Amino acid sequence: MGQRTLFFYKLLIFAGKEENIRDVVIVTRLFEKLNEEKVFKDPVHRYIHVRDQLIWELIGTSEFQRLRRIRQLGTTFFTFHGAEHSRFGHSLGVYEIARQIIDIFKNRNDWDDSETLLSLCAALLHDVGHGPFSHSFEKVFGTDHERYTQAIILGDTQIHRLLEQVDPAFPEKVADVIGKTYGNRLIVSLISSQIDADRMDYLLRDAYYTGVSYGHFDMERIWRVMRPAGDQIVFKLSGMHAVEDYIMSRYQMYWQVYFHPVTRSAEVILTKILHRAKVLYNQGFAFKHVPEMLRTLFEGKITLDDYLSLDESVIMYYFQAWQSEHDPILSDLCARFMNRRLFKYVEFSKELLNANEELTEAFREAGIDPDYYLDVDFSSDSPYDFYRPGEEGVRQPIQLLMPDGSLHELSSESDVVGAITGKRRTDHKLYYPKDKVLALPDRSQAKKKIRELLHI
Repeated sequence: MGQRTLFFYKLLIFAGKEENIRDVVIVTRLFEKLNEEKVFKDPVHRYIHVRDQLIWELIGTSEFQRLRRIRQLGTTFFTFHGAEHSRFGHSLGVYEIARQIIDIFKNRNDWDDSETLLSLCAALLHDVGHGPFSHSFEKVFGTDHERYTQAIILGDTQIHRLLEQVDPAFPEKVADVIGKTYGNRLIVSLISSQIDADRMDYLLRDAYYTGVSYGHFDMERIWRVMRPAGDQIVFKLSGMHAVEDYIMSRYQMYWQVYFHPVTRSAEVILTKILHRAKVLYNQGFAFKHVPEMLRTLFEGKITLDDYLSLDESVIMYYFQAWQSEHDPILSDLCARFMNRRLFKYVEFSKELLNANEELTEAFREAGIDPDYYLDVDFSSDSPYDFYRPGEEGVRQPIQLLMPDGSLHELSSESDVVGAITGKRRTDHKLYYPKDKVLALPDRSQAKKKIRELLHI
């Protein structure tokens, strides 16, 4: 029993309130530091340090352990074979970055220690609501990982039961930080802003596991120039070049890794499989391998428990099994996904846009269902932007702390960032099964038209 717990225990006995002793012991235990610090060996941060009893117990919950079975980068492993890392490792990394930043702030007496545990819990749990193949899954079924994260924190879960032992209002506070509605905006910006613990970890972690050099930046230098200023985190002018490097690293990672066309091709097929399976289920199709674990999802009646039972091993099981289904579309798409026979792509030019109806009809004539074998994918990203009066949406700017104590928005001081501020890069590609097109009979007029339009 720790000293703090022992103190409360003696105090309650002295006060003659022994009936409350057990509850107080539980609560104070969760506020305690561990008798011995726990560490996770990590390839990005070397070690992840856990000193709080509550953090250690949250990591051990079934809801958090589920993140081991969800990849951080979805289908990116089809392009970069090392990208098999999970949201479990990423979540620990975000926690570790937040912990180190808070320690730096504390050492400068720039931090309210009463917000520490809340900040660490929010950092650790920020992604706990992600589903399998996160964004493709959300696209088909209309789920939202942030809403599910809040539902897990506030619902009947092991995580909620631990958090409410700290204080009945504590789960709501953690959910508010993740939902960006918490009153102390400084805490929110630590977890979610244009430079935050989440982005810093995933850029470095994703670069490490994909084997690319684009995502590297001087994170420790950024930490050293961070300063709390009212409701936001700002950066000393002397660290501007480290911030520039971070912005450019993010830009490169999006276009070289996250938007890689091969990865997007796998996502297109994944999305088509889930859509096809849902359509077949709702039509009463007699599956050889009935998707029992997806029933409530297909019916739009999914509960939190149902959602938490889903991970990528479940989805991959069905994809493996559905290769032998009688439906030729579902069978073919699953075989493509499982064996990496992905769609090819061409730039979706203005010429193709004008000929889209003609191309769709040619596919239909050829017996290749365009609903499942033609898809235009749209990628878009703005490397840096900020809110301007009169515009919709709010993106808090990155502020530089000048020597005289004033704040200047980053792009006003940085020529590098100024050159890309507000500029949105977009990319349109059309994905299609080239092998199916080439397998059509040479006498087929539809084949001739498709090859003409796609220049193949």
